[in-house]
Amino acid sequence: MTKAREDAVKLKDQGNQYLKENKYEEAIESYTKAIELDSENAIFYSNRAQAHIKMESFGSAIQDCDAAISLDPNFMKAYYRKGVAQMAILKTKQAQQNFKLILTKLPNDKLTLENYKRCTNLLRRQAFENAIAGTDHTSVLNSIDYEGIQVEKSWEGPSLDITTRKESKSKDASRDVLVDIKGLDHSYLKYMIKLFKEGGKLPKKHVFAIISKVNELLKNEKSMVEVSLNHSQIGRASNSDDEIVGGKKLTVVGDTHGQFYDVLHLFEKFGHVSEDHVFVINGDFVDRGSWSTEVALYFYVLKILFPKSIFINRGNHETSDMNKTYGFTDECEAKYSKKIFDAFSESFGALPLATLINREYLCLHGGLFSNDKVTLQDIKSIERFSSIQPKEGVATEMLWTDPQEINGRAPSKRGIGIQFGPDITERFCMSNKIRKILRSHEVRMGGVEFEQNGRLITVFSAPNYCDSTGNLGGVLHFEENPNYDPLKDEGEGYRKVDDDNCPWILTTETFEASPHPDIKPMAYSKGAFGF
Repeated sequence: MTKAREDAVKLKDQGNQYLKENKYEEAIESYTKAIELDSENAIFYSNRAQAHIKMESFGSAIQDCDAAISLDPNFMKAYYRKGVAQMAILKTKQAQQNFKLILTKLPNDKLTLENYKRCTNLLRRQAFENAIAGTDHTSVLNSIDYEGIQVEKSWEGPSLDITTRKESKSKDASRDVLVDIKGLDHSYLKYMIKLFKEGGKLPKKHVFAIISKVNELLKNEKSMVEVSLNHSQIGRASNSDDEIVGGKKLTVVGDTHGQFYDVLHLFEKFGHVSEDHVFVINGDFVDRGSWSTEVALYFYVLKILFPKSIFINRGNHETSDMNKTYGFTDECEAKYSKKIFDAFSESFGALPLATLINREYLCLHGGLFSNDKVTLQDIKSIERFSSIQPKEGVATEMLWTDPQEINGRAPSKRGIGIQFGPDITERFCMSNKIRKILRSHEVRMGGVEFEQNGRLITVFSAPNYCDSTGNLGGVLHFEENPNYDPLKDEGEGYRKVDDDNCPWILTTETFEASPHPDIKPMAYSKGAFGF
């Protein structure tokens, strides 16, 4: 063996150690250096693929698996990892084919058998749902007998008076059923939190009513919600019929992924939702973590109590296909019922896709677009009411895209959407007269990261993501700049990334993961595909 190949093997071993220690970026760097020294070793590519899977860079993982397979067509581990990566981005049929190929050579491989069966079941369910989709357009939330459901006899908590009425605006016989809830107050919220910490559940009657009420509130919001804080120097009279004005402080929260105990800590540390303190939840509050129902219900009850002080954007995980793969579907069925999941899923389809903060900061889950012509008005006008995620288009890109350091656009490392450079962000901000893009969607070890020359900020609020990453959680605050002088403002502040005379002060804060019961991520999932 040559010296270069010996060094390459040492780098591979170093990468393996990093992988065991959950240091995925370091592992990728070591494997990449090994490949630079010896590009003919299939193991190097396959191992790097595994690190990419852990980083959720599934498109990059598939590319590495393809490289490994081209070097060694009989390398079964590469086929397996390719199948896992394909499942992660909902390419179920292709994943099934890779698992099937492995089983022709290794018919008794347990993990491959489990994943093959999981793919088969998902494809059957998808075929069934597609078959009935053309004939059954009934809203799950409109089909529930809210008043007739009996509260479980074991329930010892507060009672709710739940009544229904038909939507008065519509003459259509199928008009929405609207739910009114009396008794849902701060005392109920406190009892609910205590109950969840003790491992308890709400009555199904209450859950259905809460979801339905939030769905009603969300449907009345635009696909891009406009929210502005009050400002003593400039006032905040509504700039449009749809703008919501109020509050003294606004906090942006990124991905929380069912990490209920971290969500509790977040509010305890940074303040609770109130008329003075507005929150924007920037998507991905379910899946992965094993308290996704608790997180969703917590946010939903807050939305009912403070409809103008908490706003919830949709993430790529608030879609039914992702929920079936990453645990929320199975968690709902284990804790409540399949119909509860269907109700949640319908409400996810009503979640707005973005929030425009203080008229100058666009907050969306993923990122920007493959087309420079997209405007804020285009986002506001999107017809979003579906829990089924389209494979392409503006809405999909808003949920899935990621930034990159170099200019231009590139294929996504995830395998869905694109990557966009600093020049793309600069042009979007200039043409739409906004100051910054706020997004989430990716782990940032420091919780919050200013990127692309300050035009873009990533906020990620799930500390020690999946109990393995070791990252901090972070939030972003907006407050009035008391030193702002409107007379010095030329009216084109959006041209300046950071301006001492900006009306708003942006600050970041971070937090560490909180202790939680010994329940692993995706504990309720019937098949985790090696994630």
